[in-house]
Amino acid sequence: MSRRPRQVRPPRRVLSGAALTLALTLLVAGGVADQGWGFSAIALGIAALALGGLHLIFPQGPLFALGVANGLAVYICLYAVLGRAAFPLALHWARPLGFLLPVASFVVACWLRRRALLRLAEGLVPPDLEHLPRFARWLMFTAMVGVASLATPINRLGPLEQSIALLLAMAVIAAISAAAVRDVVRLLIDVAAILQQVTARLSHLAVPIATYISIFALLAVVFGCFYRIADGLSQHPLFIQLGEPARLDFSDALHFSVVTLATVGYGDIQPVDDGVRLLSAIQILVGQLLLLFGFAEIMRSTPAVLHELVGSRKDHHHAGPDAGKDPPPVATRREVAGE
Repeated sequence: MSRRPRQVRPPRRVLSGAALTLALTLLVAGGVADQGWGFSAIALGIAALALGGLHLIFPQGPLFALGVANGLAVYICLYAVLGRAAFPLALHWARPLGFLLPVASFVVACWLRRRALLRLAEGLVPPDLEHLPRFARWLMFTAMVGVASLATPINRLGPLEQSIALLLAMAVIAAISAAAVRDVVRLLIDVAAILQQVTARLSHLAVPIATYISIFALLAVVFGCFYRIADGLSQHPLFIQLGEPARLDFSDALHFSVVTLATVGYGDIQPVDDGVRLLSAIQILVGQLLLLFGFAEIMRSTPAVLHELVGSRKDHHHAGPDAGKDPPPVATRREVAGE
């Protein structure tokens, strides 16, 4: 009786990486939608094609895919902001084409050097900081292109001239990304590895984080009630809202309590009574003590986190093709002497 082949499910790490990648690209595409949904859709499509192509080149690199998603998100944001500042009148067809040039150049360079980059993309090399000077070099050249685009009066030219200048600038960046493809790949993998380590640390910090959030919420609600009750019992308004005396409802009091506890100070609601000012000063002092408590709890959890990370690195260092096998026998002194 023949057995059905067992279906191989993708690892949970791959699925979580794909979900984070999709969520990040959708979030960034929605964030740059102020330039039009057309540009957001094109940027999202180019990012999806780039991620799909890189997945075909490196099918066993979930960390690499997550790092590429992070890099694409940063690239989309920088392109949207700097492109509008330096080339405000660029034609509509030039913007997606300029966005495509560095991405396509990077994917093609990865394809041409896929064998040399495969070991990095699979995460077989632990992260280090030795390659950062090389990364800084090509990043400096890329930054010089952006600075030159902003410093020169390109934004005073006509639409066609700005479009040509935009394509030339992105072509230079595409050439830089293709030449430094190994350093870029290594940087993206290190970023993804750091994110993974941070996620592992968060599991140890779950208790202090939950405690901090609970106490913060409790203090915000308690002081919000104090503000609301004091203002309700007073004959005159104790707060100024948008420059005029006003009574606070509970939502306004809770908002003022959260802002005071976080020491943000928006200034939309201000206390004018000495008693309320003293109460807000006490809340600020309690908030600072709560911050010190959270920092102390995080520092208490740091030794356990470092111990686990050191242990995982040792296991990764000793793992190899002979992992799991018995160690070779050690020769005795008589055997060495030939006795």
